[in-house]
Amino acid sequence: MNASHQPDPRDRPARLTVGVVGAGRVGPALAASLQLAGHRPVAASGVSDSSVRRAAALLPDVPLVPPAEVLDRADLVLLTVPDDALPGLVEGLAETGAVRPGQLLVHTSGRYGTKVLEPALRAGALPLALHPAMTFTGTPVDVQRLAGCSFGVTAPEELRLAAEALVIEMGGEPEWIAEENRPLYHAALALGANHLVTLVAESMDLLRDAGVEQPDRMLGPLLGAALDNALRSGDAALTGPVARGDAGTVAAHVAELRKHAPQTVAGYLAMARATADRALAHGLLKPELAEDLLGVLANGADGGTTPEGGTR
Repeated sequence: MNASHQPDPRDRPARLTVGVVGAGRVGPALAASLQLAGHRPVAASGVSDSSVRRAAALLPDVPLVPPAEVLDRADLVLLTVPDDALPGLVEGLAETGAVRPGQLLVHTSGRYGTKVLEPALRAGALPLALHPAMTFTGTPVDVQRLAGCSFGVTAPEELRLAAEALVIEMGGEPEWIAEENRPLYHAALALGANHLVTLVAESMDLLRDAGVEQPDRMLGPLLGAALDNALRSGDAALTGPVARGDAGTVAAHVAELRKHAPQTVAGYLAMARATADRALAHGLLKPELAEDLLGVLANGADGGTTPEGGTR
């Protein structure tokens, strides 16, 4: 027998049957990851064409059925619907008697802890909140990206070991988040990840307008280094005209953006003010230079900057 041969996980006895309610980008990837750990996906729900395609790609041969039937078939149910839809879904499933005592009910919302599952808890379900701190594409690459991914975990004390085990089986790292801190935790992730996508997309658009043919190739090394430096050094990694107090350069930026991409001006000014505050607080921006810089930013909000840093 070849020692390097890896047994197919489908040949191992399944420990839990897994269902997915909401075949968006997250649910099928998590179910596929659990399948690799020896569990068995048995049902998913999804009605849109994209949901059907994702389920077919990540969970082949798993039938698409109504949500209540998913719960009827599965020991572990992943509720992977948008945050705003989660409370109503849980209430509806509980009211219709779809929830079974002893059933593991796992939602993946960053915003909520386990209190949102209270209606299902009253019906005997075991509630877990497991939020993967990862951006998903809806393709098989998501399963690979779960390796080393942190999960924001909230669970009753008696289910702590079960929550940790599920996260580890998916290749993740559990990070415990108190119920009352879930909204702040989620806001922090959105600020860093979601807004980063917007900033990068706007930067690429502006570079194209400036004549750069492959803005992604130009930005890749720069942004990679900036991210690495920021994660290693925090505010000490701040560079650029705001941190240096180059008021004239910032004024020129605002003038050019107002001319070529006025929709980006508000975001530039807001980020520049936040950068200036952090640079000042950490001694990177000299106070004597900060006054002119903050004046440019204030005037820029009114459309009154000139490329030379003065006002109209």
